[in-house]
Amino acid sequence: MRAKITYFLTAAVLVVYFVLVGSRGLMLLRQGTWLTVTFGVAVLVLPVIGVWFLWKNTQFVRKANQLASELEAEGGLPVDELERDQYGRILRDSADEVFARRKAETEDAPGDWRSWFRLAVAYHDARDTPRARKAMQRAIALHDRKPVQV
Repeated sequence: MRAKITYFLTAAVLVVYFVLVGSRGLMLLRQGTWLTVTFGVAVLVLPVIGVWFLWKNTQFVRKANQLASELEAEGGLPVDELERDQYGRILRDSADEVFARRKAETEDAPGDWRSWFRLAVAYHDARDTPRARKAMQRAIALHDRKPVQV
């Protein structure tokens, strides 16, 4: 729940920032000189890119949560079997061991979105966020029966 609150709070701050930057860009456009119009257009590009990025991330999170709910209903969510240190951090050897099993499971069933979801969780536990995201994107694509990029 804390992650959702943080996400929505960050998104709200970004939206406020986009509005402020957009208003500054419009002010520059209204000045009408070639320099201010150029800067105004450049400034307006930033909120457009930011809104697109925020939208794509929100879609990704929503779909990943949808898959998690579906997998939970099936009883297929990965069990937290990771060893932790005294501060609650995951031990690297434990994460690597679980990752090896998840990778083998995914290699045995490369077309199953469930195995890709569990592999994404294992990547995340191993602190490999870029690969975790790619594995989750693959799980989403397989679930939605969209073409999968290799």
